Amino acid sequence: LRRRSRVATAQRAIQMQALAAPACDARPHVGAGRRGASNGARRPVYPTAQNKTTMSTRSRGFPSSLPVRDASAARWLLRGSRSACRATPTPSPDPSSPLEALARRRPSNSSDSSSSGLAVSLEDKHDLEALTDPAELDALITLLPPRIQAALQDHPRRLQLLEVVLDLGRRPLARFADGDFVLSEKLLDYDDIARALANVGDVGADNRAGINGTLHRISVIRNRQGAVVGLTCRVGRAIRGSAELVRDLLISGRSVLLLGRPGVGKTTAIREISRILSDECKRRVVVVDTSNEIGGDGDIPHPGIGSARRMQVPRPDVQHEVLIEAVQNHTPEVVIVDEIGTELEASAARTISQRGVQMIATAHGHTLENLLKNPCLNDLIGGVVSVTLGDDEARRRRVQKSVLEREGPPTFGAAVEMNEIGQWRVHLDVGVAVDTLLAGYAPPVELRTYEASTGEVRVQPWLGGGGAG
Repeated sequence: LRRRSRVATAQRAIQMQALAAPACDARPHVGAGRRGASNGARRPVYPTAQNKTTMSTRSRGFPSSLPVRDASAARWLLRGSRSACRATPTPSPDPSSPLEALARRRPSNSSDSSSSGLAVSLEDKHDLEALTDPAELDALITLLPPRIQAALQDHPRRLQLLEVVLDLGRRPLARFADGDFVLSEKLLDYDDIARALANVGDVGADNRAGINGTLHRISVIRNRQGAVVGLTCRVGRAIRGSAELVRDLLISGRSVLLLGRPGVGKTTAIREISRILSDECKRRVVVVDTSNEIGGDGDIPHPGIGSARRMQVPRPDVQHEVLIEAVQNHTPEVVIVDEIGTELEASAARTISQRGVQMIATAHGHTLENLLKNPCLNDLIGGVVSVTLGDDEARRRRVQKSVLEREGPPTFGAAVEMNEIGQWRVHLDVGVAVDTLLAGYAPPVELRTYEASTGEVRVQPWLGGGGAG
């Protein structure tokens, strides 16, 4: 009991010292996860006894006096932290590292809208003016009120437009790479909203519509009575080369799941993936297009998807039925779908994968760990089940008796975390990555970067890239 008391006192002293001045860096070392990560390379400061009964530790963050017998226990505990810190030196940042370049290019305010994060990446990676078809952009501009049309037609950066936002009682905004631009000082009224809606196709149950023959998307905001009070007009572009980072995975026939925040370019990527697999790999590709966002509005799909066939979905809640229908009726080799969001759709994707069909899909989740914590979608990566271990097995593993394990094989063989356009983190084996996360460690990933100057893909193994936070 006395020994336990001494150790407990020493632990409290160390905690107080850590609160006052952390002994180590917070960066985990390579190969360690959330449980086993040591904390850096800074040497801890040892308390020294000043007399036989007490020692002064006020300047170190310890209590004002600590018995010598407890100080010996404190030194014993600190010795372990010193050896751990020495084993994990903190390297100085390499300016040429793609991780450092990623940190330098990342916007300072991470809470900005997804369109601004998209714009910052696009500004570095692509020339939007060269990627924009003026005729398709004019089809979007002509549906706007006359005064807004005139403001956009005269704008010098018209071809770099990302979105046009129309909200009732507010000024119309045009979103560009470096921020928003006010198109008119006059506030929008009901007539302006109605005039814009008159030139738009039928608005579906998902409150989205398109323009025939283009990739543009019009999303509406409704009030409680169902009337439209806002529009978000997003410019759609078919970007060649937007899927080069995973070309090797596509050619190998593996099923790939794309993850990322809204606006990071998931739909643009799978549109290019459908062109690569259908035109270059000569495979039978069927695109299940729920909101007509992949192949555009109208009965004839946009050339951006290549020779892939497109199946439209009448309502978002029957997307899982159309997925099964695509496999049963049209003998595809590849099925592509955007935004898997329900448990039924996840089950349909698993059924398709088990039939030997290559699946390409997107899901809203910033990292693989976010998807693992989503009870509706974690079946895509194998699912999670609670297992009770026996006493001997729990003692051998040095864990609690109740642990989380992967329930079954994952639907997708590879997963991609799209941090920014041109900078993706790739999990080459989803099963191993999920097992590693459930064990409490961060799985190894590949950081793939597209070098716009040379047109090459740079691949760098990165340990500890799959954990959130």
